[in-house]
Amino acid sequence: MEELATKLAKYLSPQIYESIFSESPGQVTTHARKNLTVFFSDIVQFTDLSDTLEPERLALVINSYLSEMASIALDCGGTIDKFIGDAILVFFGDPESAGETEDALKCLEMAIRMQMRVGELQKYWQRQGVSRGLHVRMGVTTGYCTVGNFGSEQRLDYTVLGSPVNLAARLQNMAEPDSILMDETTHSLVSELIECRKIDEIMPKGFVRPVQVYQVDDFRSSDHIAQRQRLYLSGNHVEVNIIDSSDIRAAIEELRLIQQDFEQRLNQD
Repeated sequence: MEELATKLAKYLSPQIYESIFSESPGQVTTHARKNLTVFFSDIVQFTDLSDTLEPERLALVINSYLSEMASIALDCGGTIDKFIGDAILVFFGDPESAGETEDALKCLEMAIRMQMRVGELQKYWQRQGVSRGLHVRMGVTTGYCTVGNFGSEQRLDYTVLGSPVNLAARLQNMAEPDSILMDETTHSLVSELIECRKIDEIMPKGFVRPVQVYQVDDFRSSDHIAQRQRLYLSGNHVEVNIIDSSDIRAAIEELRLIQQDFEQRLNQD
């Protein structure tokens, strides 16, 4: 059971995994309305890249990218919602929150570290056949979202829904390559600690008023930046193991058989 649970854990963010496996029998996870900071990123022109690389080489590139980004997200305390191809959705503030300002700061620290790591890995990816390297756009927003289990009896997804998610995707789409955009709500929380530039005012579909957009540069504190540099100079980068999708199917089937056997024993007793 422990081995199977370990396999399943690779398909869930640690916070969500712990929440699910700590529930009492029969306990149902409810949906909640929470103030979250949402992060959305995407690789520039990834479709063109996927059409030119061999499948094995493409898998190596995208898995290395997602593994490195996931390591940074978890290190910063983010909840990894999902990978959508090459896109990444992460949120801060659920299941645990350090406060809305701290959640926003952690998210921006994560985004900056991700951009740094992408820069460090350019030569590696070029050796794998990505001649121009990988360039990533990122969007960060803050607002009230509904978070919880959505889906059916056959397939549930612990995810987040709401306009901040849509806005984060919109900001990511309008960002320049290798840049981070954030909305005015996030800016109001972090402006004293983050160096940023006012970019534009947009009217997203479904919004009742324009949204001011800011481009993130870095933290204002030189001590904070120096501490981050020391972390990266130490070379301590965690490699995430990627497992084949057949593992998850086998694990689920084995868990189902164990459950059936357990229920039969209970009925006999």
